[in-house]
Amino acid sequence: MDQARQVFSVDLLERFAAKGRGLITCMAAGNDVIVLGTSKGWVIRHDFGVGDSHEFDLTVGRPGEQSIHRVFVDPGGSHCIASVTGSGGSDTFYVHAKWSKPRILSKLKGLVVNAVAWNRQQITEASTKEVILGMDNGQLHEIAVDEKDKREKYIKSLFELSELPEAFTGLQMETASVSTGTRYYLMAVTPTRLYSFTGIGSLEAVFAKYVDRAVHFMELPGEIPNSELHFFIKQRRAVHFAWLSGAGIYHGGLNFGATHSFPDGDENFVENKALLDYSRLCEGSEALKPSSFAVSEFHFLLLIANKVKVVNRISEQIIEELQFDQTSESLSRGIIGLCSDATAGLFYAYDQNSIFQVSVNDEGRDMWKVYLDIKDYAAALANCRDQLQRDQVYLVQAEAAFASREFLRAASFFAKINYVLSFEEITLKFIGVGEQDALRTFLLRKLDNLTKDDKCQITMISTWATELYLDKINRLLLEDDTALENHNSECYTIIKEFRAFLSDCKDVLDEATTMKLLESYGRVEELVYFASLKEQYEIVVHHYIQQGEAKKALEVLQKPAVPIDLLYKFAPDLIMLDAYETVESWMTRKDLNPRKLIPAMMRYSNEPHAKNETHEVIKYLEFCVHRLHNEDPGAHNLLLSLYAKQEDDSALLRFLQCKFGKGRENGPEFFYDPKYALRLCLKEKRMRACVHIYSMMSMHEEAVALALQVDPELAMAEADKVEDDEDLRKKLWLMVAKHVVEQEKGAKRENIRRAIAFLKETDGLLKIEDILPFFPDFALIDDFKEAICSSLEDYNKQIEQLKEEMNDATHGADNIRNDISALAQRYAVIERDEECGVCRRKILTVSGEYRMTRGYTSTGPMAPFYVFPCGHAFHAECLIAHVTRCTNEAQAEYILDLQKQLTLLGSETRRDQTNGINEESITSVTPAEKLRSQLDDAIASECPFCGDLMIREISLPFILPEEAQQVTSWEIKPSLANQRSLSLPV
Repeated sequence: MDQARQVFSVDLLERFAAKGRGLITCMAAGNDVIVLGTSKGWVIRHDFGVGDSHEFDLTVGRPGEQSIHRVFVDPGGSHCIASVTGSGGSDTFYVHAKWSKPRILSKLKGLVVNAVAWNRQQITEASTKEVILGMDNGQLHEIAVDEKDKREKYIKSLFELSELPEAFTGLQMETASVSTGTRYYLMAVTPTRLYSFTGIGSLEAVFAKYVDRAVHFMELPGEIPNSELHFFIKQRRAVHFAWLSGAGIYHGGLNFGATHSFPDGDENFVENKALLDYSRLCEGSEALKPSSFAVSEFHFLLLIANKVKVVNRISEQIIEELQFDQTSESLSRGIIGLCSDATAGLFYAYDQNSIFQVSVNDEGRDMWKVYLDIKDYAAALANCRDQLQRDQVYLVQAEAAFASREFLRAASFFAKINYVLSFEEITLKFIGVGEQDALRTFLLRKLDNLTKDDKCQITMISTWATELYLDKINRLLLEDDTALENHNSECYTIIKEFRAFLSDCKDVLDEATTMKLLESYGRVEELVYFASLKEQYEIVVHHYIQQGEAKKALEVLQKPAVPIDLLYKFAPDLIMLDAYETVESWMTRKDLNPRKLIPAMMRYSNEPHAKNETHEVIKYLEFCVHRLHNEDPGAHNLLLSLYAKQEDDSALLRFLQCKFGKGRENGPEFFYDPKYALRLCLKEKRMRACVHIYSMMSMHEEAVALALQVDPELAMAEADKVEDDEDLRKKLWLMVAKHVVEQEKGAKRENIRRAIAFLKETDGLLKIEDILPFFPDFALIDDFKEAICSSLEDYNKQIEQLKEEMNDATHGADNIRNDISALAQRYAVIERDEECGVCRRKILTVSGEYRMTRGYTSTGPMAPFYVFPCGHAFHAECLIAHVTRCTNEAQAEYILDLQKQLTLLGSETRRDQTNGINEESITSVTPAEKLRSQLDDAIASECPFCGDLMIREISLPFILPEEAQQVTSWEIKPSLANQRSLSLPV
């Protein structure tokens, strides 16, 4: 066999491992730690993890020759138990990895330990927890040792074989946590039997129940002195076991969750049991029993005649034979035994001098073939490493199913193959046998196994599967026309499955091709279904309309994904098909434009309707206008036209009187076209509506004239609406009056009384003289005597009122003249030492520094000045300068411009502040005085210290932007050249 392909390989690990302490008699391993027992009573501990070794002499204080019978080490490599035999009897020792010398277990004196079962789930470096010892006399003992105590915590006797006392040669233990505590599973072997124990609680309680009950065991014929029991550990949990018995290797799986009860009450946790007969290991010769063995995940390592034969546990075939490079001294004895290190995943063989390491190289790489040969396809797939291996498993399954004519099952397996068989070859197989259903199944399963990147292949296969579905449906319908009516029929099931397929593959199927296929096979229902999946809603709606199913069509159009233009397109057909449902559907949406629905509404409105029938278009337009506040003139005009055609004009009048735009600022009161409305109402002879429209268009004369033809009361109401134009209002009332006078019939005196009563309704707007021309010339004045007298009295009252108003005006003019005269005599008292509010100089002191202010006349030797009611006084020049500086730029330019104009007019007559003002000066104002008055208003309308000018200065900063340079000049800048250091005395 190729060395590179070998699963197991042997390497010499240590040539003289006993270090001269005798010959190796036994060995155990765990976690890269190997413990040897020698013929001279020494225990040698090799720790390959840290690279050191320790030697322990167990013969100290014991007479005669001593030999190590068995050594045991836990999976973590921390705890070790050794059994010593010799002329002085038997003793058992415990040694910890941290101890320098072993401790004797005195309670076990005289007993030979053949087997040890460690509690792998709970053992720690500091404590062994529960450990079971199997003795040479058929007894089981429990022991626990803590490293810190330097001695055993307890030793208890658990069980003893009474029916067939034999030595225990192998022990294994497993635990599992359950809701009620810890469940223990124990297997123990003797040369002829395999015992199993299980229970919940402590070990003592578990074995106590076997005092009065039989123990479950398996007995095989033959006897082997070196019987062994091994568990294969994977992820700290036992997976399967093997027992080296006299009849063969008894092995099976371990299921610690099983609860299969036996008649005797014991629970069995072994499954898939098998026996490997020794005869399969030797061909044509007498079978040799192994002297030792070990268990890997898939193989047994059997030590036979100084060789290790590797046997596959599943196929029971020898796959390899391992040879050992022994020294000449060791050849005579040969390989003594095998042991395994479950933690490190290694195996060891040893002779009397050397240790050999057996390494595993991917032992599961060919297991898929082994399982495939025995037709365990699930296990074969579980052990496949790549798709090519899986393909071979699927191919075998598919060929087997195809050969047994299970075509649908074969199709499922063929669909999983990617490499070993082409797509074309597989499809031809099914076509060749005429299995369309299996071919369809294959295509569907193939689709499930393809990746998204295989777009072209997915589309082609989906299209092919579509055609196969359609063919199947048609063939079923040809066989039975009533198949669609039966929901339990195969045809109904296939159609349901086909629709699910279309839904799943809608994104990969070519739309045009698929629709052509559906159409060519006459599957209209499926065509509509696919169109809805592809959002081809026009096809769907058109189909429902043709079928007369308006409600279904409206449900489609209500979907958010449906474009709104489609609703406008089908609106005429739908409203004629089912007006109520259509309008109800429209009213659920707020995004519709009624203008685009006008063709549909017009089509409906042109059809005859019963008198008691609800006009659905009017209902929808009212909803738009009143609820949605639609402002489209088209909608308003259409609603108005529909109202006008009704026999009862009350709805029309209510509509015309509504002010739809009253909520908008500066918005129109209505949105319909009044000229169109007028033409329509005239055509339909809706006179009251025409009167309202005339009035709304401010055509009051026409409104009143038409109202007089309908109802005089209506005419009077229209005439009374005019409020802002008194002449027009009077004219309208005169039209009404003329109509009233002309239309009255009866006695002359009675007609006059009615005319006089009409005058009272005008609230004094019309007088008797206004309506007299409407009466005939031969009417007697006596009939109007009372009305004429009343009118004359009203005129007399108006004359008296005008006289009173003229007197009041005369008195007012006299008062104004008196006020003007008093104004000329107004004065203010200025103290001699009064100062100017700006320059702080005295107001009444004349200095040479003051020049005559431009545009002002000097009052004696003093400069012009202003005095305000608040008491502040300013020189005219100072006030002008202050106001110009503090006011805004435009006002300042205005003041300077007035000063300039006054200078140019300096030759004009100056104001004489000492003279009084006569009446002529009021009426005759010179240009200079006008400019001076404007200047006074600009600078002296209010005191600059008490008025708005001072208030506005509050918001100004203390330092203005133009003063920034002046502020900078005041900054104190340190001069390094002039700095001096002054030392102050302390």
